[in-house]
Amino acid sequence: VWVAEILETILREAGFEVSRMWLGAQPDALIERLRREKPDAVFNLFEHCADHPADEEWVAALLEWMAVPFTGNTSHTVAVARKKHLAKGLMAAAGLPTPAYCVIDQPDSPLLDAGTGGPLAALRFPVIVKPSGQDASEGIDQGSVVQDVAAVRARAQKLLQQYREPVLVEEFIRGRELSVSVIENPGLQALPACEILFTDPDPAVWPILTYDAKWKPDTREYDQTPPRYPADVAPELAAQLGRLAQRAFQVLGCRDYARVDFRVDATGQPYIIELNPNPDISPNAMLSGSLGSAGLRHADFVVTLARRAIARGQERAAAAA
Repeated sequence: VWVAEILETILREAGFEVSRMWLGAQPDALIERLRREKPDAVFNLFEHCADHPADEEWVAALLEWMAVPFTGNTSHTVAVARKKHLAKGLMAAAGLPTPAYCVIDQPDSPLLDAGTGGPLAALRFPVIVKPSGQDASEGIDQGSVVQDVAAVRARAQKLLQQYREPVLVEEFIRGRELSVSVIENPGLQALPACEILFTDPDPAVWPILTYDAKWKPDTREYDQTPPRYPADVAPELAAQLGRLAQRAFQVLGCRDYARVDFRVDATGQPYIIELNPNPDISPNAMLSGSLGSAGLRHADFVVTLARRAIARGQERAAAAA
């Protein structure tokens, strides 16, 4: 069942009038419906079309341009958070811990010369090499973690050709992978952490959440990376993760909800890997599991998001009157 169907049922049962709006390759039909129906708010579930990842932020910008209130993050936040290297720069500047990194933006980048100093030479191997502007682990597989500059060069050149965007190279943090969802309830609330368990006994398998591990149930990587709700973490670490996640939420200007992904090394030091400004909010997704860990109902969360978006529209109208 599509998440849109599930949320439509929840909202109808809560007394809302609901209709679904589809978006194709061109926005004309969506614009026409928005003009004709004048919704009190849009529950924004749009991620992106398969061949245009950037249109995730474009749809939010379109709604802003048309002054239509909507749930979730603004176009600005989505745009910045989707570009992992930019988001990391902002978080590092704010004093938040994130793995050391560099950015490769061209196949013949001087950083790929093993004899050249600079940011790449300063990184400790192994490193993980990934597209800077993709989400959902797109472009990440077991070949993403590499051990030397020659392997970085080969991987980076492959990704540059495939995705036509800068490549992020960051130190690989050995340890646990934890995610903390942050919601406005109405103040900021960090939900209990969820952990991705890496259960594959093969030492040659890198403990990372690959594309296959997320999206291909018939693969070994999917089977060997189950989530745990809530994560088994000491109270001190849980509190630290919550504080860092809330701060990242603020630094990137988030609204309504977001998810912050961490790696925690053997010493207990957490590092922010990225912030997802538009995580899946279906009932079986990570954010929903964390809601359950906090004793919150998924349906109540959905209804609250809708009411908050409507209230934003009413406040704007009152201010303009």
